[in-house]
Amino acid sequence: MTTSDWGRVDDDGTVYVKTTDGERAVGQMPDATPEEALAFYTKRYDNLALEVDLLHQRVLTGVLSPEEAASSVKLVRDQLADIHAVGDLAALARKLDELGPVIATQRDARKAAKAQRVADARAEKEKLAVEAEKIASGRDWRNGANRLRELLEAWKQLPRIDKAADDELWKRFSSARSSYTKARKAHFAEQDERREGARVIKERLVAEAEALSSSTEWGPTSGRYRDLMRDWKAAGPAPKAVDDELWRRFRGAQDTFFGARDAANAALDTEFAANAVVKEELLVEAEAIAAALESSGDLAAAKAAFRVVAEKWDEAGKVPRDRIKDLEGRMRAVESTIRKAEDDQWRRTDPEKSARADDMVSKLEAAIAEAEAKLEAARARGDEKKVRELEENLEGRRSFLEMARKASADYR
Repeated sequence: MTTSDWGRVDDDGTVYVKTTDGERAVGQMPDATPEEALAFYTKRYDNLALEVDLLHQRVLTGVLSPEEAASSVKLVRDQLADIHAVGDLAALARKLDELGPVIATQRDARKAAKAQRVADARAEKEKLAVEAEKIASGRDWRNGANRLRELLEAWKQLPRIDKAADDELWKRFSSARSSYTKARKAHFAEQDERREGARVIKERLVAEAEALSSSTEWGPTSGRYRDLMRDWKAAGPAPKAVDDELWRRFRGAQDTFFGARDAANAALDTEFAANAVVKEELLVEAEAIAAALESSGDLAAAKAAFRVVAEKWDEAGKVPRDRIKDLEGRMRAVESTIRKAEDDQWRRTDPEKSARADDMVSKLEAAIAEAEAKLEAARARGDEKKVRELEENLEGRRSFLEMARKASADYR
């Protein structure tokens, strides 16, 4: 008789496997040696053990659904109950038993995941319905239709939820789309009506603009063209093909008038060129006055000299339009220098500020005198800590006093 840890071969060639319930015959190989018989039935066990290991791994990794896993475990367990093999059958049974709680947990997890997906789908459909209702209550005719199409495609990708909730949300979503579409059609119908009205107004404006294009009353006609442009914008768009043609005529009339006006102004600019030369010479004098004021500080002399230049400036007359900004800017800079000098003089002679500065000096001098007396007393007592404290205090106050005296002197 040949034996192993999990089975034996009887003298007649019968092979037995050891189980928790005792021995069980699994087969007979009378024409083979005991070792060959054990090896044959042990190989069967190894094959089943490999199958159990693979199933164990697939269940743990979640490759199988809980239903598939439970079916596979049952199938292998049925094989194990009456398998003709030699090995640790109890160990395989325990390994299959371990999968029961795992499958139960996975089943609960999948159930929870499904419930979460349904909840997420419901929340997402609610979100889509709310956005659709918001679009329907708005007036974004350009982007609203495109966005509603995108929302519909997003809706189609979501799973169904419970019928009552799904129907209620779809009703809201569909009603919002219908409401928006109806309002959009009404809007464009109204817009077509307004465009026809704009066509009538713009035809009248074009007729007037063309009538004014030969006018030589530059000021009043320029103002009237501004009014016509304002009315044109207020009229809104006409049908596009008509609008473009009316605008071409309107703009052409404007260009004709303003071209003639610009030509007339160019002639005037030529006439005013000599005035610009005179003003350039006056600017040299004015800027020299400003420079002298900054170096000497004689405000009265600067103001008197500048009055003479300013009178000549006014008498010089108009200059070409393209020179106005430059020349006037330089003149304003000189005036600014003189005004600044006047403001600085006022600040320096302001009696109220001077009095405050003097008062600050007096208070600081009194405080310093008091601190110096305390310092001498501390030195006499030998109180080094107090001496250091008072010396630091005095240093700061003397610095403030110096600044206060300087400020007070500036007002004198």
